[in-house]
Amino acid sequence: MTKEKPSADQLITTIIGGIEEVKGKEITILDLREIENTVCDYFIVCEGTSNTQVNAIVNSIQKQVSKSLKDKPWHVEGEDNAEWVLIDYVNVVVHVFQKQVRDYYDIESLWGDAKTTLVETSY
Repeated sequence: MTKEKPSADQLITTIIGGIEEVKGKEITILDLREIENTVCDYFIVCEGTSNTQVNAIVNSIQKQVSKSLKDKPWHVEGEDNAEWVLIDYVNVVVHVFQKQVRDYYDIESLWGDAKTTLVETSY
């Protein structure tokens, strides 16, 4: 019996919940489905104010996805310095930045053709 993968919408909703749980900032969803030769369908980009908060966001995302959807990332990169952590769920890739690193790499501009959704937070 094969385990059914969660839908992209379920995954995105759960990831956003994990980010919000620890007050991640400036959450943006980039829909890459209309762009040719992309590595995934969606990027979710957010930021934390310190190494500690970046790690807390990453841990919260992984915990929420594991608990709610019984899924785990295919790959996680950047946890050692916690300036830019990438969490790869295959169709959805999460980028958790510290603000200055996010500003420097500006991946939202690199993927300027993507449909962009800013997530409103209540904090």
